[in-house]
Amino acid sequence: MKGELRQDMIQRIGILTSGGDSPGMNSAIRAVVRTGLSYGLEVYGVYDGYKGLVEGNIVKMDRKSVSDIINRGGTILRTARLPEFKEESVREKAVEQLKAKGIQAVVVIGGDGSYMGAKKLTELGINCIGLPGTIDNDIASTDYTIGFDTCLNTIIDCVDKIRDTTESHSRCSIIEVMGNHCGDLALFSGIAEGVEMILTPDHPVPEEEIMKTLKEMHDKDTDKRAIVIVSEKLFPNIYDFAKRVQAETGFDTRADILGHVQRGGAPSAFDRILAARMGAYAVDCLVEGKGGVCIGLVNNKIVDYDIYEALALPRDKHVSMLRLIDLLK
Repeated sequence: MKGELRQDMIQRIGILTSGGDSPGMNSAIRAVVRTGLSYGLEVYGVYDGYKGLVEGNIVKMDRKSVSDIINRGGTILRTARLPEFKEESVREKAVEQLKAKGIQAVVVIGGDGSYMGAKKLTELGINCIGLPGTIDNDIASTDYTIGFDTCLNTIIDCVDKIRDTTESHSRCSIIEVMGNHCGDLALFSGIAEGVEMILTPDHPVPEEEIMKTLKEMHDKDTDKRAIVIVSEKLFPNIYDFAKRVQAETGFDTRADILGHVQRGGAPSAFDRILAARMGAYAVDCLVEGKGGVCIGLVNNKIVDYDIYEALALPRDKHVSMLRLIDLLK
């Protein structure tokens, strides 16, 4: 046990996962529960995110509740989206449910939308800490989010397999990866795979330049294949884009959308350790009386930021890597 609870310290905390699932969430849940128990706190799991919080789907957890989950993808607490949580009246219902259980603070694992919900709950008197659980790596206050590394390795595995067919048929493969409006998954996977082109919101390339480059590549060596990694939402329809590439470059072209396979699978060692470090730190923050902050990894140090400040940061943490796209062609 980390120490005896003072009378003025919190006695009960909750934990929930919100938004899209990401590998490593279970490791974070485990860390929060076991760190909380080591302080002598009661820990409660909230099922189905903010939706479950409003509905009172809250269950007390113990060490056994989180046994053998560290290696599992997804989230044992399940997750759901609740746009109505933006309304104060809905948040007040959540506060009522928490007070009915005597829960004084909550750890929220999710993306930027989940962070905003955590901040708003803090303003209603329930201290909340946000953990960055999202495969997209789109939270600027941390170098890496929980789930990004596992998702990246899943993409690498998929692209390796697509490469075999691409080379066998001398094709151009257009591969769309997740990332929402953040290009990190495309950027990192493209560099790791040594692809011919990486197209992201952070590295815009005019379509005429894309076609010109691929046509020159095709005309220079008809046996050459090309792999292009594209961030989702960059093109309205990736299959239509592939048809234009084929028509304008001469490459036999195929499009692949990797889809939700990118979310699943056992978390990597990096994500398990990152989630554990962040989960334990979150409980330390709550015991210290902090609320309305989110946890990040910056230069391999676990830190905390005010959520509003974190959400206002520019998403340019890996912009220097864009230079590698041109250097490693």
